[in-house]
Amino acid sequence: MAKWISYGMLLLCICLSCSNESVEQYVPTPSALEIPKLFENNILSPVIPVDNPQTVEGIALGKKLFFDPLLSIDNTQACADCHAPEHAFSDPDRFSDGVDGFLGTRNSMPLFNLAWNYDEKFFWDGKSFSLEHQAFSPVTDPIEMKSTWAQVEQKLQQHSEYPDLFEKAFGNQAIDSTLVTKAIAQFERTLISSNSKFDKFLLGEATLTPQEQNGFNVFMDEARGDCFHCHGSDKNPLWTDNIFHNNGLDATFTDLGLGAITGDPADNGKFKSPSLRNLAFTAPYMHDGRFATLEDVINHYSEGLKNSSTIDPLMKKVTQGGVGLTEQDKADLKAFLIALSDYDFINNSSFKNE
Repeated sequence: MAKWISYGMLLLCICLSCSNESVEQYVPTPSALEIPKLFENNILSPVIPVDNPQTVEGIALGKKLFFDPLLSIDNTQACADCHAPEHAFSDPDRFSDGVDGFLGTRNSMPLFNLAWNYDEKFFWDGKSFSLEHQAFSPVTDPIEMKSTWAQVEQKLQQHSEYPDLFEKAFGNQAIDSTLVTKAIAQFERTLISSNSKFDKFLLGEATLTPQEQNGFNVFMDEARGDCFHCHGSDKNPLWTDNIFHNNGLDATFTDLGLGAITGDPADNGKFKSPSLRNLAFTAPYMHDGRFATLEDVINHYSEGLKNSSTIDPLMKKVTQGGVGLTEQDKADLKAFLIALSDYDFINNSSFKNE
């Protein structure tokens, strides 16, 4: 891995022009993201807003906020309750429950490699533009944290630690929602997953089993799995195109997905392609968590596709129900997909509330 830049903490003495007094002001310490070698090799640069650079203090503050239930109305629910580190920052429950016990209608998306989401559309339906804006929604969602930003700001402002932490991160003790979401976004950008068995294979550090190798061949074969169009290849370490597709889950839609956001009927039933990394930890699968196992997912594409007016053209064999994999190819494809899971990522102490 390579670091872009690293500077120590600077302590500036600002002389006031109208007096001989001086004021000490902390300048946050720049903390460049560590770019994985495979990302560098494929010329993938992170998206970092010019008004929210990564800093040591900002990341530490964002992590504290991510795990703090103070953001919810009754101080019982944190971001990490629906995005658990041991599950690659996803939820093992099909639908997450909020502070009042009400369930949502979608499965919590895993959080990693978010700085490489180039269109910057977040959530299953792309309703939020930018990682900073994405962090606004759960706090006020009536079936999630159910709070208001005025309440959250007041609680943080009256907290014994947060005003000082915000000053060190942003040079300001006055806490507002914009600074809260900037800090959380800084932490979330550090959630980088790049050390699966298949990553090591691509770097010449591991060998695939015959089953894993055939599974990759199935994945790349247009006559068999034909998975790479939406989920990338060995040339795309993100393992997603980050684009919205109707992948044949339903003939009609109770959840319009992207169509509800754009208002375009041609987008009905389209949802963001998730990364295939860390599938060993992120069950259940699909936007509504309908599939409990990887076998269920593979069977869907093999023989369970449903036609509709907005079905993606990439679902070429929809009229046949799917790609029709053999049982051996199904098992091998699963073995390859599991090889995309990064155990170092879920065990990284930097990402845990320790």
